[in-house]
Amino acid sequence: MNSQYKKGVLELCVLALLSERDCYGYEISDRLSQSIDIADGTVYPILRKLKADGLLTTYLQEASGGPPRKYYKLTSLGAESFARDRAEYLEFAAAVQKLLEADKNDKG
Repeated sequence: MNSQYKKGVLELCVLALLSERDCYGYEISDRLSQSIDIADGTVYPILRKLKADGLLTTYLQEASGGPPRKYYKLTSLGAESFARDRAEYLEFAAAVQKLLEADKNDKG
């Protein structure tokens, strides 16, 4: 898949996962990689940026048999941003799909 497609939506995908529940970094990376082919280490710079932008906050939680894990949680600003960006993306994706289907139908 074209890497430019992925770059444009990875932040939105991270926000989508965190809108469901709080997660730690590796968990986010693992869940994303089940749907999208991403390189190791792709998620952590996105998490740092989203936190710096005020869309996420972090907290530590004890893990069984290991060191505490850093969990990421949407802030209210993050939830608002996700809702807005999700709506914009879905509208954009629908427009692209319509164009692609029209092109297919024109050549058929």
